[in-house]
Amino acid sequence: MPTLEPPHGGTLVNLVVPHKERDLLAEFASGLKSKELDEREFWDLGLLATGAYSPLRGFVTERDYNSILAGNRLDSGLIWTLPITLSATETEANRLSGEEEIALTYGDAGAIAIMRIEDVYKVDPVAECEAVFKSADPAHPGAKVVLEAGEYRIGGELQVLDEPAAPFPGFPYTPTETRAEFERRNWSTIVAFQTRNPVHRAHEYLCKCALELVDGLMLHPLVGATKEDDIPADVRMRCYEVLFEKYFPQDRAIIACLPAPMRYAGPKEAIHHALIRRNYGATHFIVGRDHAGVGDYYGTYEAQLFFDNFDPAELGITPLMFEHAFFCRACNQMGSDKTCPHGPDERVHLSGTKVREMLGEGESPPGEFSRPEVAEVLVEAYARR
Repeated sequence: MPTLEPPHGGTLVNLVVPHKERDLLAEFASGLKSKELDEREFWDLGLLATGAYSPLRGFVTERDYNSILAGNRLDSGLIWTLPITLSATETEANRLSGEEEIALTYGDAGAIAIMRIEDVYKVDPVAECEAVFKSADPAHPGAKVVLEAGEYRIGGELQVLDEPAAPFPGFPYTPTETRAEFERRNWSTIVAFQTRNPVHRAHEYLCKCALELVDGLMLHPLVGATKEDDIPADVRMRCYEVLFEKYFPQDRAIIACLPAPMRYAGPKEAIHHALIRRNYGATHFIVGRDHAGVGDYYGTYEAQLFFDNFDPAELGITPLMFEHAFFCRACNQMGSDKTCPHGPDERVHLSGTKVREMLGEGESPPGEFSRPEVAEVLVEAYARR
């Protein structure tokens, strides 16, 4: 059996309390002051619980928060580029200061976790946005969340009362599950592909190029909270299924889910995504153009260049850098600037706006851009909308 690489920090964190303790802890939580999670914090809680955010054991404390913003590391020295925080208003901070433990709730579910408070601290949301997103523009979807979240943060370790529900039953969604699947398949090298969009021909090309180098591929779509105009996760999952049914080797590729929120933090989120995939058991990670970008906030290959700031051995996962791919009519195949000698007139490229316009009018993107099976799913979904 292969020996998979260890997770970030050396140990896969598990914050879900043993089943025999849950009833007692749930009763204890009912007597605590409570804090309601927003949607992003709810998704983050699930990833903290299952070890996807290893080595974190809860929402970050002030020392870790400041260390991340200043140097892309935890206070311990381990690489970490995005602060995973529990936000609070001044009123909430005053109400909860002095409490040793609080219950965390979401929706109508009641207490879903107990948090041992280590500190309640004030932050500068504008400074956080500039450090993480390179912008405090409220038009930036990630910055908007931070700017609206309040000026206080609560840090501390968690006890999660129940394992998060599978977002799409039948698909692995925790690091424990994917690591077990890789071992079952006898894979020792695995490349992960991050996506929040349907996989079109260019993405497929990158995945297959990378698959030539390793034992297996994990298509790992992000299915947590995204911005409003992104294609819904259920539609995207159907796109991945029909693509895999016909165009990927079943014994060398799997689809798993990453139930994470999208922050659109560009270079810093690229490192964040790579470390998460290390925790899921991947040894390689595809980094394409404008990874985790939005609008014009980041340079086309800025995320790739950002990896140069970190020792690959310390990251513990190998980034595979790819340029923009396209279908060339003259070559009659997929390629990139590295392999195709022809000019832009021969290259099939459609903007996301153009694709959405075509789908909204019931028109399928050309076969050079999207597999027909994927296009059919998207056209039907847009027709229902």
